[in-house]
Amino acid sequence: MSEQHVGGCHCGGVRYRFDGPLVDIAHCHCSVCRRVSGGLVTTWITLPRSAFAWITGQPAQYESSATCTRYFCGNCGAQLALVTQLSPESIDVTIATLDHPEWAPADRHIWVENRLPWLHLDEQLPEEDGEAL
Repeated sequence: MSEQHVGGCHCGGVRYRFDGPLVDIAHCHCSVCRRVSGGLVTTWITLPRSAFAWITGQPAQYESSATCTRYFCGNCGAQLALVTQLSPESIDVTIATLDHPEWAPADRHIWVENRLPWLHLDEQLPEEDGEAL
């Protein structure tokens, strides 16, 4: 039996589900994630698109770059997921929108060249200048 995880936006208008273990979780320090989320870092889980489904509502979309589409709630604005053309068979889902984010600790940092110099978070984790695909 596969693990099933659910989550959604603040207002409850968009909900999702995915099957699989809580692995491949990264704190992203890129400036794009900061600006679209309004947060200092965004923590993502990467999983196969085939394991993911929207179960309530449909998210709005925003092309944050030529290769990246982000999905968010059009009502409350919560950032939920992204898909990049660099890895089209996968989807990244924001850990903060899981019903149980406490079950999903990060295993690394990505885009650390953009990290805010005064931010200290999970300093024992491995770091990548970019994102390994």
